Amino acid sequence: MCNLYRMRSNAGEIASLFGAKNAAGNIPELPEIYPDQDAPIVRSTGDGPVIETFTWGFPPPGAVKRPITNVRNLSSSFWLSALKRPDRRCLVPVTSFCEWTGEKGSKRKVWFELTDEPLFAFAGIWRPVEGERARYAFLTTDPNKIVGAVHPKAMPVLLTAETAATWLEAPWEEAQGLVGPFPDRRMRIATE
Repeated sequence: MCNLYRMRSNAGEIASLFGAKNAAGNIPELPEIYPDQDAPIVRSTGDGPVIETFTWGFPPPGAVKRPITNVRNLSSSFWLSALKRPDRRCLVPVTSFCEWTGEKGSKRKVWFELTDEPLFAFAGIWRPVEGERARYAFLTTDPNKIVGAVHPKAMPVLLTAETAATWLEAPWEEAQGLVGPFPDRRMRIATE
């Protein structure tokens, strides 16, 4: 489960890559983004894609206290209500993401990035929250071999400029086709 990522790009680069207008203002380098922190997302509006700042972690249902950061069960009615609505899908811009390895007490971070794209996105969903900033979570899927060697349970669903518009605009039946492991040949372990 990915609960740490980086966004070392800026609003201009995000806007250019995803064809979005910047409504977030200046976006500083974010070397480590953890749950419950604010970070940029890109979502579709009636005027096209826009960059905004939301908080990472969906409000949990019922008595659960911690926000939900990763979406894995795509058949759950809890998630389907957002997944089936293109206006509730978003891109989560990212430059690398982390999985942890090692035993408790001696865990270390392993960062992953794309070989051919310094900036990419997680496939996300968002929702408004009354009285506070909107919140987002991103989808996970089975890991590819590179991520699976460190974290065999899951990896984020990764999108590039070529697949971003499909995620933001297509009917769920088409957008769902983007959910899967990212090609190994296009990923590597980052050297930090």
